[in-house]
Amino acid sequence: MRLSSATTSDAVLAQLQRLSSRQAELQNQVATGQRIFQPGDDPAAAGRVVADQMERRSLAQYSRNAGAALEYSKTSYAGLDQLKKLSDRAGELAVLGNGSLNDQAMRAYASEVDQLLEQTVTLGNTRFRNDYLFGGTAIDQPPYTPARGADGRIASVAYAGDAGRVSVPIADGASIQPTPDGATNAGLADFMNRLVALRDALQAGDASAVQAVRSGLESSEDLLVSSLSEHGAIQLRIEVAQAQQQSRLDELERQISREADADLPATIVRLNQTTQAYEAALSSSATILRMSLLDYIR
Repeated sequence: MRLSSATTSDAVLAQLQRLSSRQAELQNQVATGQRIFQPGDDPAAAGRVVADQMERRSLAQYSRNAGAALEYSKTSYAGLDQLKKLSDRAGELAVLGNGSLNDQAMRAYASEVDQLLEQTVTLGNTRFRNDYLFGGTAIDQPPYTPARGADGRIASVAYAGDAGRVSVPIADGASIQPTPDGATNAGLADFMNRLVALRDALQAGDASAVQAVRSGLESSEDLLVSSLSEHGAIQLRIEVAQAQQQSRLDELERQISREADADLPATIVRLNQTTQAYEAALSSSATILRMSLLDYIR
């Protein structure tokens, strides 16, 4: 069977093109360290890489959510911890005011409670990243609104928030509430009004009224302790979720690398082999393409 010179030329050129294309592909892999550039390079591996990348993006978003939730929880915890300290001092003053004190000492304690009250309202209206922390889902307005008397002192405090709670997704099907719940927030308003009652009782020198306020202050303290304990558990849960997410993200990076990254030593060997084959093909093709009918006649 004889082959025409045109057929031979086409076959030689096709082989050169294949070797040139393979050489360029391997050079690109060596230069970039990547094995897959188009889905057609390895359809099965490309599909796995796309799935892993989608999971990685989802996990990265959950990780950002968890980080933000942790910051909100820590800020809420710090505010509650300060409120607990104010509550402790108010309890001490209630005990002191229940004894045999002169009017001047009672009024001095009343002035201190008034300052505790002002600080409590300020803490209750704490903001983080422009959001009010103790107002439930009503994060765009101050949750505690004090009404002041003619003397400028706080006469009562109203809760302007709601009973809801901000929820943050930190995993598929899992969310967390990093700020205090509605019962705690409303209970803080009760605490503030109990401070008003304590101040007024001390100002009036009424030991029996001071005694009546003490049980309410103890209930407020219990509420704060409970909320602090809950926030400690919330922070632990978030930190565990973050550790799990980071572990999975690291594993996904390794999986993607195994699928998409080129094995450089092996790729360099294949590139050298392809380059040698290409050079040999060029040499052979130069000889083949120079041949004509006269070469056969001779």
